[in-house]
Amino acid sequence: MSSLENTLASPVPLTQPAPSAANQAGHFLLPVVGAVSFVHLLNDLIQAILPSIYPMLKASYGLSFAQVGLITLVFQITASLLQPGVGFYTDKHPKPYLLPIGMVFTLCGLLMLSLVHSFPLLLVASGLVGLGSSVFHPEASRVARMGSGGRFGLAQSFFQVGGNAGSALGPLLAAIIIIPRGQGAVAWFCLFAMLGIAVLCRVSRWVVESHASTKARAGGAVRQDLTPRQVKRALLVLGVLVFSKYFYMASLSNYYIFYLVERFALPVQEAQMFLFLFLAAVALGTFAGGPIGDRIGRKYVIWASILGVAPFTLLLPHANLVGTGVLSVLIGLILSSAFSAIIVYAQELVPGKVGMIAGVFFGLMFGFSGIAAAALGQLADMTSVTHVYQLCAYLPLLGVITALLPNLERKAG
Repeated sequence: MSSLENTLASPVPLTQPAPSAANQAGHFLLPVVGAVSFVHLLNDLIQAILPSIYPMLKASYGLSFAQVGLITLVFQITASLLQPGVGFYTDKHPKPYLLPIGMVFTLCGLLMLSLVHSFPLLLVASGLVGLGSSVFHPEASRVARMGSGGRFGLAQSFFQVGGNAGSALGPLLAAIIIIPRGQGAVAWFCLFAMLGIAVLCRVSRWVVESHASTKARAGGAVRQDLTPRQVKRALLVLGVLVFSKYFYMASLSNYYIFYLVERFALPVQEAQMFLFLFLAAVALGTFAGGPIGDRIGRKYVIWASILGVAPFTLLLPHANLVGTGVLSVLIGLILSSAFSAIIVYAQELVPGKVGMIAGVFFGLMFGFSGIAAAALGQLADMTSVTHVYQLCAYLPLLGVITALLPNLERKAG
């Protein structure tokens, strides 16, 4: 954290005018963006514990697929409903120290998850972990943009890839630490939450001392090249694209292990390695989307990511075990590149509302993922997990509506 301390020691005066994206280029604050990306890794690593231990919880408590989906739904609802409100409020009234406070909620949820022994209390524990995420994401996304130096796509990808890397590491660490030792071993992950609290306290101090949140608010401007109706239509299109992306992603992240066990009779720990490969591909693909969008435009990245993955999703339910592993990696690489581009595109549609837009789209991501987990769990109970994958394969075809988005030629240089 020495680089971050140096950044903290050199705050920008409040009277300095907010620089444009063009002349900010070249001042990418890696210690700041790297710090929130690192905590995003810790946050999403903790979140990834839940789906990774579903088979263990299902066996221990005799849960149905519908109950497994309900755990995810409670987590995703608490992780999504508050995000737009948090972002809207902090756009007007910045609260930098909400960042470590959010991680405290996550810590409490982890402690409960390691100790409780009833289904209702499992729901409460998952809700607390989700509450921590709902506070963390809008504010951390805002800090990443503050440190972007005008390279908004790069900063958002850097921030987002931390979360995806954490999502990939979560199942691996769960397989090593929790599965052999049981539910009580979840308590070891409290160390990650405490580390996140320490780092976020330093980040919050930098925001306060550099007046970064004040300058970020001052830099907002109303777009003059689009009518309010065009902006609303574009936001609606982005919402539909997030729906298609995260309904499909929920089928893989929540039920991929069950699919591999049902279709190929893999042991759970071996199936978790396949999930790790998929999530690692998601992390790698995420990092590419933002910088490419800075250069060629966000719309083209969104188009190629969502519609371009459709041939692979359509093939996946018919592939053998090796083909399934290869296709899942390709799907992760391609589909994951969209979200950073979607976030930055939406922030460019509505300048000056960085926190609210981040909250809305992270909220949609969590909300759609939770609804999908519950709905797909019900469908899996009624039919089979294989049938779920056959239906979800068509969702990326909704990417064709990307054609309705206006071209925004705002590049970071």
